[in-house]
Amino acid sequence: MAEYRFSGHESFPCRYAWLPKAYRALSDDSSIFSDEEAAIVRLGVGKNMVRAIRFWMQACRIAEPSAIGYKPTDFGHSLLRPDGFDPYLEDRRTLWLMHWNIATHVAEPLFAWDYLLNRWPHPEFSRSEVVRAFVEEAGRLNRKLSLITLEQHFDVFLHTYVVPRARLPEMQEDNLDCPLVELAIIGNVGERETTHGKRREPIFAFRREAKDDISSGLFVFCLDDFWRKRRSVEKTLTFRDIALAAFSPGQIFKLPEWEIRQRLESLHVDSGGAYEYQETATLQRIVSTKMEKPSPGELLAAVYAKEEMHA
Repeated sequence: MAEYRFSGHESFPCRYAWLPKAYRALSDDSSIFSDEEAAIVRLGVGKNMVRAIRFWMQACRIAEPSAIGYKPTDFGHSLLRPDGFDPYLEDRRTLWLMHWNIATHVAEPLFAWDYLLNRWPHPEFSRSEVVRAFVEEAGRLNRKLSLITLEQHFDVFLHTYVVPRARLPEMQEDNLDCPLVELAIIGNVGERETTHGKRREPIFAFRREAKDDISSGLFVFCLDDFWRKRRSVEKTLTFRDIALAAFSPGQIFKLPEWEIRQRLESLHVDSGGAYEYQETATLQRIVSTKMEKPSPGELLAAVYAKEEMHA
């Protein structure tokens, strides 16, 4: 069973400058995040934010533990080195990749992302009903977590994608919204009374509609990532796997089935001949058409090779 993470973010969503800062710091000193006092001086933030940055650089797969601290991943190098694909997170494709990476961890998935993206059974959600569900699920998992921990975990999830109602008046760097707010994958769709009827609270819903800013190369990269991590022993994937399975592109990006079908129809061209969608009256599947699949690095380069989707 996966070991879910409910904390570690110190109640902070990821901020715009944190990942480039973390990458540059690690490039200079692999042990920087193993010494919180040194990291406070190097990054110019408080202890809780150092811990939050350390959490998010791993959640976004920019860095990983090493023998002497942490090191940038191949993904982190490709993206954030000075001549990388997007060293300042200016491209919307990068933001979708961040969303994908945060939401698809295998060994230690972030609980709120897993539960709400893959298993939430309703078209809408509110804070009070989600927190109740979190309490029940934590009990089922035999995790003794306080209500405050669960509330903070939901709030971090929500404010990763939705601008908080209450904003600090000063607009310092560390108070800026999470960059993933730009994706607008969650919308505020109204208000309703809480269970006890003492106050009203916002209602939210995932934006399950076509997303043109998810480029064809990005879709192929994530489909391949899903196949490697979740279906590695399978020779083929079904349409249902891609559209509805937990951690699939359809679920993580909240894509409607008609759009997924449209994307799969051009999969052979979009993947450079690596994959093909086959559809008959009784069969809808994706097959690998090359003896050797393209590497993640090659597919990542293909995401940024085309100039079809800019920030």
